[in-house]
Amino acid sequence: MNATTRLQGFGQRLKTYLLSADDGMLMRHFFHGLVVTSLVFIVIDWNELNTANQAHPGFDPMQPQAAPVLPPALTEGEPQNAPSDITADPSTLKQAIRFELKPGGILSAEGSIEPGAAARFAGEIEARGEYVKTVLLNSPGGAVGDALAMSKLIREKKLGTRVAAGALCASSCPIVMAGGVSREAEKGAVIGVHQIFNGSKEKLSPEQAMSDAQRTTADVSRHLEEMGIKSGLWLHAMETPPDRLYYLTPEEMTAFALVTDAATPVAKAKTK
Repeated sequence: MNATTRLQGFGQRLKTYLLSADDGMLMRHFFHGLVVTSLVFIVIDWNELNTANQAHPGFDPMQPQAAPVLPPALTEGEPQNAPSDITADPSTLKQAIRFELKPGGILSAEGSIEPGAAARFAGEIEARGEYVKTVLLNSPGGAVGDALAMSKLIREKKLGTRVAAGALCASSCPIVMAGGVSREAEKGAVIGVHQIFNGSKEKLSPEQAMSDAQRTTADVSRHLEEMGIKSGLWLHAMETPPDRLYYLTPEEMTAFALVTDAATPVAKAKTK
């Protein structure tokens, strides 16, 4: 018996059943059919979610999408986008910072500066320091204490820093950049600053939070001055709420000495 004959026979039996069954029986079977159909679709959806999870490790379909990497710019009117396109994958920027040695003495540092990043960076420099000449930054920022420690080590080792075209250096990342004895932002690099804030899950009293913020602000201000950065940079940061970014223009990067003349590095600046 072929498939067509079997299908025709099934259709005839179904027709006979529907004509002979009472309304109550029909309603019960209709309800049971809905339940079975719902279960089938649940299984299909679950399989699709599992497939997505395997294709993208760490993806949790039950969690809301993460906030964008870049907050909007601080403006008098509506928030604006970054001044240049960022070519880096947002998911990469949100991951813990990764270090990779590239040709030409370049150490790539890409991702968020999580607590403990400074120790990992120090280990990388310890292992590969003789080859590293420049730290290539692409980061949305993160832990200020770790950014400070990374910046100080960069100056101690007399390394340069650079932000490539299409890359991002925001929040605490410019603190890292400031440590370079030479500092370069290629055309199309996006650099932005804002206020420091307590990103930890530890709940602090308003008094303790204020005290910590003031102490950290003093530490950063002192370090930037020692690195040869003009005060205007940090003033813009302190004036900008943590959910906004003040994007620096190329002219401001030069005026604040965040970028240096390649022919005149700042190696003779204070290094303590």
